[in-house]
Amino acid sequence: MATLGDIGLSAAINILSAVIFLLAFAVLRLQPVNDRVYFPKWYLKGLRSSPTRSGAFVTRIVNLDWRAYIRFLNWVPDALRMPEPELIDHAGLDSAVYLRIYLLGLKIFVPVTLLAWTILVPVNWTNHTLTKSEVNYSEIDLLSISNIPLRSQRFWTHLVLAYAFTFWTCYVLKQEYAKVANMRLHFIASERRRPDQFTVLVKNVPPDPDESVSETVEHFFLVNHPDHYLTHQVVCNANKLAKLVKEKKSKQNWLDYYQLKHARNQSQRPMMKTGFLGLWGEKVDAIHHRTAEIERLSKEIAEERERVINDPKSIMPAAFVSFRTRWGAAVCAQTQQSRNPTLWLTEWAAEPRDVYWQNLAIPYVSLSIRRLIMAVAFFFLTFFFMIPITFVQSLANIESIEKKAPFLKPIIDHGFIKSFIQGFLPGIALKIFLILLPTILMIMSKFEGFLSISSLERRSASRYYIFNFVNVFLGNVIAGAAFQQLSQFINQSANEIPKTIGVSIPMKATFFITYIMVDGWAGIAAEVLRLKPLIIFHLKNFFLVKTEKDREEAMDPGSLGFNTGEPQIQFYFLLGLVYAVVTPLLLPFILVFFGLAYVVFRHQIINVYNQEYESAAAFWPGVHGRIIFAMVISQVLLMGLLSTKGAAQSTPFLIALPVLTISFHLYCKGRYEPAFIRYPLQEAMRKDTLERATEPNLNLKAYLQNAYIHPVFKGEDDDEDDKIIEKLEETVLVPTKRQSRKNTPVPSKISGGSSPSLPDIQENSHPY
Repeated sequence: MATLGDIGLSAAINILSAVIFLLAFAVLRLQPVNDRVYFPKWYLKGLRSSPTRSGAFVTRIVNLDWRAYIRFLNWVPDALRMPEPELIDHAGLDSAVYLRIYLLGLKIFVPVTLLAWTILVPVNWTNHTLTKSEVNYSEIDLLSISNIPLRSQRFWTHLVLAYAFTFWTCYVLKQEYAKVANMRLHFIASERRRPDQFTVLVKNVPPDPDESVSETVEHFFLVNHPDHYLTHQVVCNANKLAKLVKEKKSKQNWLDYYQLKHARNQSQRPMMKTGFLGLWGEKVDAIHHRTAEIERLSKEIAEERERVINDPKSIMPAAFVSFRTRWGAAVCAQTQQSRNPTLWLTEWAAEPRDVYWQNLAIPYVSLSIRRLIMAVAFFFLTFFFMIPITFVQSLANIESIEKKAPFLKPIIDHGFIKSFIQGFLPGIALKIFLILLPTILMIMSKFEGFLSISSLERRSASRYYIFNFVNVFLGNVIAGAAFQQLSQFINQSANEIPKTIGVSIPMKATFFITYIMVDGWAGIAAEVLRLKPLIIFHLKNFFLVKTEKDREEAMDPGSLGFNTGEPQIQFYFLLGLVYAVVTPLLLPFILVFFGLAYVVFRHQIINVYNQEYESAAAFWPGVHGRIIFAMVISQVLLMGLLSTKGAAQSTPFLIALPVLTISFHLYCKGRYEPAFIRYPLQEAMRKDTLERATEPNLNLKAYLQNAYIHPVFKGEDDDEDDKIIEKLEETVLVPTKRQSRKNTPVPSKISGGSSPSLPDIQENSHPY
């Protein structure tokens, strides 16, 4: 069992690692040759020029100004100096609100830590329950609730502080929810014009034997939204074309590399093997081989483009429909369009850079089946991951290793090795096991058919959190505690087992302290160093870069990675709320994480990350809900723990806490969540009115017409792409081919209601 000495060794290792990473970053960021790695966002904005273009050769690589090294820690105040409104203009609302999650952690846990250490630690410490028992324990457990004797009146202190922590957390959550909701509405109201403000995505367009999908969509919206419909763009299945274009780009990059290599040494032609990854196969001339492959792909791309344009089967029953006003788009996106609620489904279109184009080609009818399959797959993934978790627990319980492998005892009993295994190895082993998990969860989300990158990341984040809760938390706290006290279970009566579990649960705090230091201290410091992007950039810069454009493409600014970062933060909220009353010793380690992460990610957001999309903080309801979930779990676990400690008088008073917490969540959900899922018509009308007054001659149709064209049709050949776009758009008003609509206003089987004839609509519609 880990002792204070083991925790001290782990803290020393992780603090040393974090300091090394931070010092290395502070020095490397000053070197001109690394400028594009540590400040790529400013290059993308065109506000920074390369310091390696002029001056002596040495000064273009190494910073020789000794005064810069004296101020090497200036990046910390620089990261904190930018005010939040300027940060929103610079990096977007998503990034600014993401940082507020770290601030929320500090707002909640700083008072909680001070109160817990002032009151609970002395209450726990001044007992001798564990010293007089036969249960395995460490010095850390003497500071936890495990050291309180059975049926003690001191449990009232824990109960009162549980109420205090809950009320304080709810107060801070309410203030933050209101603040973020106001920030979102203000951001949307003041934001510059974007295509998604005027556009909705229409899915499950019913088939019509007499009309194409484009004609059906146009007819439906001319009939049902005659004053606001402007234009539309049908969705086509261009996934195969996109794969071919991506493959051609990869081959072109290799061709550029081999041509550059040949230019440097013209006496020797570059050679390559045609097998997998160039490891085996026939040896051929690399330039000729890559050129032939690119020519082949160019022909296939041209044929596939032609097929996508002309084959009706490539057109999906969905379309992006744009309106003349934000008000018209808001009405359409938030209302039912037909009698049949499964047809003409409308939702807000994601902004063009947020659209996940591959999933637009998935038939609507298959989405439910896909999500059921992924739900089952996620269940088994979560369940079977308990195997490596059990292995991690065996590392944490070194006594069991000695019993199973006595020949290792002379090595394991060495003081440093024993402290390393118990205090450091479990945390790093669990971190390694979790490396591949985000990729797996993102693949599962893509298979489910979500239509935007932001929704994919929110779905992955939600599942990552569930996985962490079941495996990392429950797997370690409950299964690990039972495993650790297995001998106690075997040698005692059945009615004593719940008491042993109750004493053992807080003892797992030592494992989570090591996990926080490995993942939250050293891991965050490694994030700011950006070692992997640094190495990749210099490799590309040395081998592939020929022009300034190549150098820009070699930069990898990355992004926040909401699907991994937010569940990590939420896991620390869970640990803090669960152990605040049980083992307050854990709280300072969480505070260090929130403080360090806030500074590091603020710097990264200002100087490095280039966010792929802007959802206007649409993720906040999920953040709020997961913290509420953590609060309820902490309250339920505390009830279970006190019930095993014989605190029969105080335990019933805890029942009200989950009820109050859930009621608070329902209040916040009704009061603030609508700001994140709906767009008020009042706000839409206000912005439309302002835009008409300031830009009366705005050609909105030209602005929206090509906004949602598939990216593969926006290539370098502008003339060819214009022809393709014209074929895909088909936005000219055409009479319907339906016999029932030629001359009489008979109710349409598509619109489901009576309407004037199409010529009347054309005559009375407002030309733009």
